[in-house]
Amino acid sequence: MGMHSIRIILIFAGGFVGIRLLRRIISASFEKVVDKTYKLRDHVAKEKRQATLEGVAFSIINIGVWIMVGLMVASELGIDIGPLIAAAGIAGIAVGFGGQYLIRDLISGLFIIMEDQYRKGDVVKVGGISGVVEDITIRRTVLRDLDGVEHTVPNGEISVTSNMTKIWARAHLDISVGYDTNLDKAIEVLNRVGKEMAEDEQWQDDIIKPIESVGVNEFADSAIMIKVLGDTKPMQQWAVMREYRKRIKMAFDKEGIEIPFPQRTVHIKNSR
Repeated sequence: MGMHSIRIILIFAGGFVGIRLLRRIISASFEKVVDKTYKLRDHVAKEKRQATLEGVAFSIINIGVWIMVGLMVASELGIDIGPLIAAAGIAGIAVGFGGQYLIRDLISGLFIIMEDQYRKGDVVKVGGISGVVEDITIRRTVLRDLDGVEHTVPNGEISVTSNMTKIWARAHLDISVGYDTNLDKAIEVLNRVGKEMAEDEQWQDDIIKPIESVGVNEFADSAIMIKVLGDTKPMQQWAVMREYRKRIKMAFDKEGIEIPFPQRTVHIKNSR
């Protein structure tokens, strides 16, 4: 094996070692920064933020290190890297003329990450698409919706970000009752079920503020709508609302409170 082969092997080995070393240094640094920034939040939020920052940083490191390795290997093989660097500069100018959308994506992604708008694992709505953030880079965001469909959204297309699982979440429901229902009794049942659920060992860790009625919200065609609200931990609002609906149905059946369905009254006019 010649000296060139040995040097090339050492260059690749150095690249692998350099990447691993840089990853450890960056992970430790981000861990300290996130702990200081998120000291008042739960560990799940910290893990999401750190995973997001590390994912972006690692992708940049990989690209940078392997470009350096490629240039060093080319130099070792006797290839003049000067023209390669010049060609890369010319290519960069060409991209500058035709890559406005790419630049827009990169700038938007940079602000999304710096401002901590969302992180890996959050449930968000961006670009008109809702789903779990599976991956985020400076250029694009990858979402997975409830049907399991993967959506790739260029960051430059994102003008409004809706994060449904940041710091805390809200259980928000409209419960319908019949027009002949005693509203005071119905509201008392709604509040009691919310309090019992918040004290249940199975659910108390997920509920920050018990679900309770805030009053009559609407007179619908076939029902009176009573609005109830409660606060939960991030990503737990949907499970809490499903369980609350189930308990309300059982409690209403026991108390004889009707959950109405659309009804229509027909008046027949006698003709002469």
